[in-house]
Amino acid sequence: MTTDIVKGLPATHGDHHQLNTTTFIRHAVRTYPEQEIVYRAADGGWDRYTYADAYTRIKQAANLLRGLGVAPGDVVGVLDWNSRRHFELYWAVPGIAAVMLQMNLRLTPGDLGYVTDHSEASWVLVDESLLPVAEQLAPHAPQVRGWIVMSDKPRDAISTTLPNVHHFEDLLASAAVDIDWPTIDETSAYSACYTTGTTGRPKGIYYSHRGIYLHTLAMVAGLGIRTDDCVMFITPMFHAQCWGLPQAAVHSAAKIVLPGRYTADETDKLVDSMISEQVTVANGAPAIFQPMIDYIKTLDTKPDLSRARLLSGASEPPLSLMRDFYEITGADIIQAYGATETTPLVTLNLGLKPSLRTTLTDDQKWDRKRRQGLLVPGVDCRIVDADGRDLPFDGVTQGEVLLRGPWIIERYHKLDDDADRFLDGYWRSGDVGTIDEHGYLKITDRLKDVVKSGGEWISSIDMENALVAHPRIREAAVVGIEHPKWQERPVVLAATDDGAEVPIEEIHALLSGAFARWQMPDTVLYVDTLPRTSVGKLDKKAMRAAHADLYKNPI
Repeated sequence: MTTDIVKGLPATHGDHHQLNTTTFIRHAVRTYPEQEIVYRAADGGWDRYTYADAYTRIKQAANLLRGLGVAPGDVVGVLDWNSRRHFELYWAVPGIAAVMLQMNLRLTPGDLGYVTDHSEASWVLVDESLLPVAEQLAPHAPQVRGWIVMSDKPRDAISTTLPNVHHFEDLLASAAVDIDWPTIDETSAYSACYTTGTTGRPKGIYYSHRGIYLHTLAMVAGLGIRTDDCVMFITPMFHAQCWGLPQAAVHSAAKIVLPGRYTADETDKLVDSMISEQVTVANGAPAIFQPMIDYIKTLDTKPDLSRARLLSGASEPPLSLMRDFYEITGADIIQAYGATETTPLVTLNLGLKPSLRTTLTDDQKWDRKRRQGLLVPGVDCRIVDADGRDLPFDGVTQGEVLLRGPWIIERYHKLDDDADRFLDGYWRSGDVGTIDEHGYLKITDRLKDVVKSGGEWISSIDMENALVAHPRIREAAVVGIEHPKWQERPVVLAATDDGAEVPIEEIHALLSGAFARWQMPDTVLYVDTLPRTSVGKLDKKAMRAAHADLYKNPI
């Protein structure tokens, strides 16, 4: 793969004009100052203000940070929920050429402290409700110069053991409203996010102004976000730019809904606000969308969400979930694929290409929704074997997914031994997948999770999704366990609604349409719940370790 750059005739465009994040908010406020932003208040209720109101506070926040000595290139941490203050800091911190550190609340205090120290964060802004988390990580990050507490309460009503504490609203009230935004070199980092560290310490990804700018254009075009849309941020804003949805919403000057802090048992509040605010774009995962549709089923009057595009990531949504949303509410569950390292948008499954609409049956059309979708413009992809050789795009041949593009990382921050994560300028995703002749990517497994049996691969993801289609199986995981004859065999761990086992013959019948006889699991283990990681993903490493001796005795 050549990386040589060929220089042609010089252009007369304004190529000196840098792509900066503040462009989006400045242009949106200039044209749509009256557009609404709805946010969750501290008392659990809802409040609202306008783009113009937010922009005033954004400028003041930038000035208060400068007043504390924050300079270009400094890292500023944000420990917060999906709140209005967090939204304001999305623009204020990078607007002065500083780096907004997205502090992942799902990390352990030790890892979060490591992230704060490794990034050399100089200041941390923390929501009052998260002071216990900040107090736990503070000893791990002695270089932090001070902590800024964000709360509607007055300073004297807030108790904390943190050193050098300031009050955000007090500082904001005394900060100047006017600001002369700097023109920032577009290759400068605007934000940083660290991987969740399932293997080793978390790794730093530092996103450039240019990268998020181009990523925003791709997302707006792909999802068709317009000014008459209403965008709700369900995915945490502290993780991978909330998938770039804040920038995409502001680029289009869409109405925004910020749900603040919510828990799994507050799904009804999310759905109620989606209905009342007429949300048309939102992001989430099957783990949140499933409870939402379950709640919708209990409503006497089903909502009309026919304009809604619900961006789903993290794991492949079951077909039953996608069909329920469409048939009950009209909403479209749109699969997207990406990673922290990819900003994250790589593919979108927006439905069928025109060339396929008249050639597939209804079942085939729904089955194609199980694919992660088509590559968005700007991203290059390869599928390679274990030796790095390119594999055909035939929809059958599986290999590791390699990615390259203007918003895909080329290295990790301050990590010298990352060469094994890159190949010929491509980032190695660690995902196994196929691309068919129509260009659709299908992730079949994680490289570390694929079951290798008798020299062939079995997709744990496909088997899990087939298993949860059973009316009594609530959740399922498939792991490869070492086998003396077949290298590995697939073992199913399942949790049922009633706690009773499902006969193995019934499991095999369920899988028979999609899996060969040799791929069928020999063992199904029933558990109350499946172990998960700090970010809610199935902890297959723990499952493999717990059952490593299952086939140790020769058969």
